Amino acid sequence: MDWFDLTVPVVTGMPVYPGDPEVEVTAALTVSEDGVNVARVHLGSHTGTHVDAPFHIDDRLPRLDDLPLDRFGGRAVPMDVRGLPPRSAIGPERLPDGLGPGAVLLVHTGWSRHWGTSRYAAHPYLAPETCAAIVAAGVRTVGVDALSVDRTPESGADDFSLAAHRALLGAGSVIVENLTGLERLPDEDVEVFVLPLRLMGDGAPARAVARTRP
Repeated sequence: MDWFDLTVPVVTGMPVYPGDPEVEVTAALTVSEDGVNVARVHLGSHTGTHVDAPFHIDDRLPRLDDLPLDRFGGRAVPMDVRGLPPRSAIGPERLPDGLGPGAVLLVHTGWSRHWGTSRYAAHPYLAPETCAAIVAAGVRTVGVDALSVDRTPESGADDFSLAAHRALLGAGSVIVENLTGLERLPDEDVEVFVLPLRLMGDGAPARAVARTRP
């Protein structure tokens, strides 16, 4: 059985969604002065590889802690859309076979290679009709190796939209963003687990891992 880490490291100054809290990790206690090492961590709930709960986009929808645990793991179904132009919509014709209840759809844009650069925000994104088809197939867990399932606007642009978030989260799904290393996964017989911190709100950083199915 092979294991794969799909999580970006949490470090000071790492990329965040525009307007989100900046990340700072500093020493609170040290072995030399206090006998132990303890870090002080300042971050937002959507830092790095993280899970969005439905509450993220609507106060009336379930919080992270209200969701069943089976939302955070299952059979991986890859959706390889590498090669798309920047800021292009991913249409429903790109959806793979094998979607259904219990599946974790992993949208592989290839954009994780741009992590830490200005190009990272120019990722492809899920069209609303694609999200509708995902929900209709019974899928309730969607992950992407990009900053968002929606288009991230260019600086100063007024085309902000949460259409993909609303379609997925409005159906009780969870969204996992900022995955990395999806190219290392086999095409089939893979399970994925994305376990967020138990923050009872809009979302939380998570450790995302996959393994080949026994």
